[in-house]
Amino acid sequence: MLIARLIAEPETLGDNLALAMEHIEDAGWEVAGAGMLGECDDVLEMELIEEAKAPDVGAVRRILDQCFPTCDLLLSAQPIEVPRLFVSDMDSTMIGQECIDELADFAGLKERIAAITERAMRGELDFEAALRERVGLLKGLSEGAIAQCLEERIRPMDGARTLVATLKAQGCRTVLVTGGFHAFADPVAEQLGFEHVVANRLAVEGGALTGDVIGGIVDSTIKRKVLIDEAARLGEGVVSLATGDGANDIPMLEAATHGIAYRAKPKARAAADGWIERGDLTSILALYGIARENWVAA
Repeated sequence: MLIARLIAEPETLGDNLALAMEHIEDAGWEVAGAGMLGECDDVLEMELIEEAKAPDVGAVRRILDQCFPTCDLLLSAQPIEVPRLFVSDMDSTMIGQECIDELADFAGLKERIAAITERAMRGELDFEAALRERVGLLKGLSEGAIAQCLEERIRPMDGARTLVATLKAQGCRTVLVTGGFHAFADPVAEQLGFEHVVANRLAVEGGALTGDVIGGIVDSTIKRKVLIDEAARLGEGVVSLATGDGANDIPMLEAATHGIAYRAKPKARAAADGWIERGDLTSILALYGIARENWVAA
């Protein structure tokens, strides 16, 4: 069985659904049912049953991607339940910026550092080496630039507060895990309502950045471990949700019950169980069937 839920343009939904169903059946699946969710009437749910011995889930992804361009999607091999654990990346996922790039602007290095960030997020560079290189370039920058950057540059992604608040109201534990820095992640987590933060620490001496990171690096391996450890504490079979946008998030996305890529780089999008590309972060709530009247405004 495969459950597909998606939010797409209503004007073309019927025609696109008919085309998708035809291609899906050609790929070895039977469409057992298709209709709009009662709780969220803009969400289309399709239940697919295997006909062939080895139907290709990847083919279903490609078909839906082709037939419903710019949609929000979640694919699941089991009935979709509201998660009890939510673990999310921060930069370009919960906030609209890459913190280190914005901080670099105060040192006149934004273009240079942003280019390294982009390549790292696409999976073209080793994450730890790229992070240490970028932090090294910030040596001597005033510690006060962090507070100024937070106040002037860092803003939540649309829907972030409502997503976190609503999941918490549904009994979900919320964890922010980032390859960025506690100096940014802690206030962002407080603003958005996350209960726990895992991040890197910038070294500071004499009121200026030293160009070093304190302790080990939060990389893709650590992100995955955080998700697995947090899920284990909640008990066997817990439904977990992870969100992220870059290559560094892929192991975490793959380890979660549902990994959703938010306006993501190609490698992260390809590794996820779904993506958000049409709406804001509250689309995740709709894909889980949480009725709008139960969303917590924040």
